[in-house]
Amino acid sequence: MLENLAKLWAAVQENVMFLLMCLLVFAGIFVVALLLEKLWLKPEKQSPARRVAYVGIFAAIAAVLMYLEFPLPFAPAFYEIDFSEIPVLICSFSLGPVAGVVCEFLKVVLKLFLKGTSTAFVGDLANFVVGCALILPASVVYFANKTKKGAVIGMAVGTVCITVVGSLFNAVYLIPAFSVLYDTPLDVIIGMGTKINPGITSVNTLVLFAVAPFNLLKGVVDSIITFLLYKHIERLLRMK
Repeated sequence: MLENLAKLWAAVQENVMFLLMCLLVFAGIFVVALLLEKLWLKPEKQSPARRVAYVGIFAAIAAVLMYLEFPLPFAPAFYEIDFSEIPVLICSFSLGPVAGVVCEFLKVVLKLFLKGTSTAFVGDLANFVVGCALILPASVVYFANKTKKGAVIGMAVGTVCITVVGSLFNAVYLIPAFSVLYDTPLDVIIGMGTKINPGITSVNTLVLFAVAPFNLLKGVVDSIITFLLYKHIERLLRMK
């Protein structure tokens, strides 16, 4: 009895600590975006009510898009691409980096309410961090030079960042965390990649041949669609 209570208490403590870490990650990224926006970019002021409404709308659209996931032929089945970063990118281009970070956070929260989590929040934390790696640098560069060229450069920088950050985050934290979470040896996870690509023989090669191309493709596709849609949506947003 006492042993079971001790295990339960340990699990509660572990979950609380992980939740606090998630909140600290969000707070840290939010503060970075806020400092960049206030001290350097200084976007035009907008009605708080309209700002909140637009962030909420984009977050809701992004949460729905998270349901549309597609496997890729070069990556294990647990890596599925979605297009939820497109509304968040458009939001950050329209309202600034802070709004983009908040939208990304709300997207994940709404997804948790609608769908729950199958990864004990580990995958949801990864989704937020990797998403911010794309939208934060892209929106910062764009607001520093609000032209088509600035948008293209911003999304190119964001694509590089999501590829690098996503790869490092998977190698250092996410893949080992999933191994512990599902009580699955790393060799089994790596083996799922080996079945697709014989060159995948370790965590590093799994990241190199599957995770990095996955995030690169995600950044490129999201950027192209955002580039094609943004101006049309921006005109609607600016209508009185």
